Formats: sequence, structure tokens, C-alpha cells
Amino acid sequence: MENNDVVIRAYQAADKDELSSIWYRASLKAHNFLGEETILEQRKLIEDVYLEKAENWVACVDGKPIGFVGLLDNFIGGLFIDPDVQGRGAGRALVAHARALKGELSLEVYTANTGACAFYNALGFREISRRPEDDHGLPFENMLMRLDA
Repeated sequence: MENNDVVIRAYQAADKDELSSIWYRASLKAHNFLGEETILEQRKLIEDVYLEKAENWVACVDGKPIGFVGLLDNFIGGLFIDPDVQGRGAGRALVAHARALKGELSLEVYTANTGACAFYNALGFREISRRPEDDHGLPFENMLMRLDA
């Protein structure tokens, strides 16, 4: 798979189970510091709130979802790629799609997720600020990053 093999389309309700699975497996890999119990609790929010309420775009190869980006206006609420195909261009394609739609983008990322921090830095995002807790009040530092239009 290369970037030009990726087709990006709007989220459909039928994608929910597959994207929840991608989110879960990618989160176990990237956010293992949260612990599996916390990730399982957050999965319910992904399924019931974020996939239903955010503007989600799905990256597919041969018609099969391999990742997605969730947008809240120009804020990337989440970007998750199937761990089996990470590093092959789908994440870059989703960010490029979001940027084409929204212009300037911002996001928050756990600083302990060094792979994601490096990925966003490589795409030109720059650090704006940090906070010591995540959205759930857990003691995991988050970094706000921005990519100018």
C-alpha cells in the first residue's frame, strides 16, 4: 500500500464496528501507558459519541477501512490507523484531506505517544502549549499542536 492506493470517503454508520476495532488496536499500541481498562472505557465514548458526532473521514484500501480522522471543525479529535498498516501513508493522506477541507488544523496528543508526536512534527505541526492532564482528568500530559493553513 502506498499513499496513492488510499481512498478517503465520509464515515458511514456501517463503519462503526470496524473503526472501533481500529481505534482500540491502535490505542493499545500508542496509548499503552493508559492501561487496557481505561482504553476499554474510552472505547464506549468512541462508539457512542465521537463516531456519531464528529465529522469523520475514513481511509480505505480496496474498499476496506484502514483508518480514520475525526474532525471537530478544524480540530483533529483523533487520527487512528490500523497498526498492521501504519507507516504506509494513510495517516498523511487523512491529514492532507483534513487540511484541504479546513485549512489550519490543531490537535492534542499525549506527549508519551512519541511516535505520534514525531509524526505530527514531520508534517509541520508546531507545539502551542502543554497541560498536565488529559480530557478525563488523568495525569497524562497533552500537547496542543497547530498546522497553519
